[in-house]
Amino acid sequence: MKPFFRQPLDDVVKCLEPIVAVKNPAKALIPLFLSLIISWVIYVPIHELLHAAACVVTGGEVTRLEISGIYGGNILSRWFPFVVSGSEYAGRLSGFDTKGSDFCYLMTDFGPYVLTVLFGVPLLKLAGRRRRPILFGTAIVVGLAPFYSLPGDYFEAGSIITTRASTPLVAARNGADLQVDCPEIQGSPTAGFRCLRSDDVFKLIEQLCTKPAELGLRGAGDIALAVLIILLSLVVALLLALATYALGHHFSRLFLATSRPGATR
Repeated sequence: MKPFFRQPLDDVVKCLEPIVAVKNPAKALIPLFLSLIISWVIYVPIHELLHAAACVVTGGEVTRLEISGIYGGNILSRWFPFVVSGSEYAGRLSGFDTKGSDFCYLMTDFGPYVLTVLFGVPLLKLAGRRRRPILFGTAIVVGLAPFYSLPGDYFEAGSIITTRASTPLVAARNGADLQVDCPEIQGSPTAGFRCLRSDDVFKLIEQLCTKPAELGLRGAGDIALAVLIILLSLVVALLLALATYALGHHFSRLFLATSRPGATR
């Protein structure tokens, strides 16, 4: 289990070694940051479109995908009828219907991270092997995406799993009176604490502290259980992020092995 937890850190440290070892770090940092910025601008709209694609492919429906104008929202809105330019985030899939399927909901969250497995992690390892900071910039954006998405997509995925698992417990505790008015959750059949499903854990915590009634929480007992579910969701989110990276690690072993000169077996 040790490599499972340490592999991302080890790969990043290996990429940092040629940067800190040079006499003039600026020569390495300038191309790194340039590639990071360019990659980020390109990656954001692709990431959001993959959310939408994953939802549709697994049986859902997309009605609104917000993309900031900085990341091409104005252009993409001309090509895709569900794209709207402008968002408080870089991009957000704000209108979608999973038709009551938690599988569809999870795949909607995980869709963009196929790029992490197939491209990002192999590129991160290649950057460390060839000691190329310019590759490291792009690898940070794509390869480490699950980790900087922990408060967002991965927390949402973790909360889907934990709220689904907690439904029998809530049913036993509250009886039949489980339904909560929670329009933010599109088509979810999960009762009880399904309003704790969120793609922004910080906003969820703020709402829990200031307006718990809007989450359907009634009393200190419900709030305490909600806090527990949120904490468990964060743990599950981290495990999912590490699992995604591990998949990329195993894929990269195949990819890098076949890309070596003379590796034709």
